[in-house]
Amino acid sequence: MIAVGVHFPCRAVRISRAEAERCVEYVCSKEKRNAGTVTVVFTDDTAIRGINKKHLGHGCTTDVISFTFEERPLEGEVYVNLQQARRQAAEYSVTPLNEATRLLVHGVLHCCGYDDMTENDAKTMTDRQERYVAALRKK
Repeated sequence: MIAVGVHFPCRAVRISRAEAERCVEYVCSKEKRNAGTVTVVFTDDTAIRGINKKHLGHGCTTDVISFTFEERPLEGEVYVNLQQARRQAAEYSVTPLNEATRLLVHGVLHCCGYDDMTENDAKTMTDRQERYVAALRKK
C-alpha cells in the first residue's frame, strides 16, 4: 500500500487532500508501486525557487520538483508550485485544477523512475502522463 502525505503551505489552486491522494495512488497503482510513501507539498514560487537552488543548483522558479529516496519500496517527495500551475493553466487554456493534477502526475512519474532529459524519454513520459491525467479526469 502507498501511504500519501499531503501538505498545503500554498493554496493558490483549489485541490483537495482527497484528490491529491487519489492522484498519487492511481499513478502508483498503474506503475505497480504498491508499497511505500509519497509526500506531496503544494508550494509557491518563493519556496520552490529555494528548493531548486538548494538541492539542484538552479536559481529559478519551476513548476514541479521530485525527489526519490528509494524506488522499491517507493519513497519520494513531490513539490508542486501552485502559483506556476495557475499561470500555466491560463497559458494552456485548462483549469488550474487540471494543471495542478498534471504537475502532480509528472512528479510522481519522476519518483517512479521516469526521466525527461532526452527527447525520447520526454515523449514516453509525456504520453504516460497525459493518459493518466485523462483517466483521472473521468473518475
